[in-house]
Amino acid sequence: MIQRRQLVLAAIALFVLALLAWLLRPAPEPVSTAVAERGPLAETIEEEGFTRVQERYEISAPVAGWAPRITLDPGDPVASGQVLVALDPAPAAALDPRARAEATAGVQRARAALQAERARLEATRAGARYAQAEFRRLTSLRVDGQVSQSEVERAAAEAERAAAELESAEYAVDVATQELAAAEARLQYTGRSDTLEPISVEAPADGQVLAVQHESRGVVAAGTPLLVIGNPASLEVVIEVLSADAVRIRPGMEVRFHRWGGGESLPGRVRRVEPSGFTEVSALGVEEQRVRVIADIDSPHERWRGLGDAYRVEAEFILWSDADVLQIPATALFETDDGHAVYVITDGVARQRAVRIGHEGGLDVEIQAGLAEGERVVLQPSRAISDGTRVTARGQN
Repeated sequence: MIQRRQLVLAAIALFVLALLAWLLRPAPEPVSTAVAERGPLAETIEEEGFTRVQERYEISAPVAGWAPRITLDPGDPVASGQVLVALDPAPAAALDPRARAEATAGVQRARAALQAERARLEATRAGARYAQAEFRRLTSLRVDGQVSQSEVERAAAEAERAAAELESAEYAVDVATQELAAAEARLQYTGRSDTLEPISVEAPADGQVLAVQHESRGVVAAGTPLLVIGNPASLEVVIEVLSADAVRIRPGMEVRFHRWGGGESLPGRVRRVEPSGFTEVSALGVEEQRVRVIADIDSPHERWRGLGDAYRVEAEFILWSDADVLQIPATALFETDDGHAVYVITDGVARQRAVRIGHEGGLDVEIQAGLAEGERVVLQPSRAISDGTRVTARGQN
């Protein structure tokens, strides 16, 4: 009887302890969850870019002169061969009496030098005739054995030297003639420009004026930028991407342009990845190696007529895409010593499970193994979550 009573008391004690343990157990940890589901997924790279006219021509002054006021405005159409601006030649600087006397003396000096070179040419020509005649005479004597072969060769070398001196003297006369002409021109055209015709600067191709860089009338130096013209229908997009991303981009790859000002994204294709990069400092002050990627817009011009030169766009490169992929939000993943894992909710309990991931598509990631469609996982698991932790979902995603 006593043993039976002890068993009853022991059972009651165990029940009380179990009840206390159940009452004192930790409350389920509230978590956010998501369901593993199938759907389209794309792995992309997003960067900012800007538009650029492909057929762009920067018109500059071919010579120094007076440029009239340019009446063309940005957006005005121009035709190939159209005169954009006519430059009046700038007059030569006026000479004071001393400088004019020096210029006159320079003409006389050049004329005397020309006469001296002509006299030297005549003397050289006579010497060349003599050397050639001597060579012919010795050659004929050599046939009869009256002179040695070395004398004939020496005469031949002298004839060649005399011919070279004659050619040099002729060039010297030409140089002296040009120097005399230049000295006379400096004296004749000093302070004058009325004898020179205006120089017309023409449009090299059809297009529109993109920018006017020198509008007011004034003196311009040779090479001064005047206008920029181009065809706005031939836009390309320049995107500067990180060098680590550039190695994954190939010509012909699909790209989409967002937030360019229109309602829909514009399709495009990568045309070229430049072979060299450059260093750029980011907004946070970090040096980055970047590479320029050139892409074309693959839609009719009427659809993006509002786009112009140097407009900002956002480019999304499509590295990989699939219409049916098992995926979960990337925030559900965490790293372990063996790779990646997630917490799967089973009967209100979080169970750690290893998974193998594939492509990453921004907010979502492909699951290649470890999860089945429809299973629910914990998002952004905190340190309070471990294998076996009781959880309750805040919301169903």
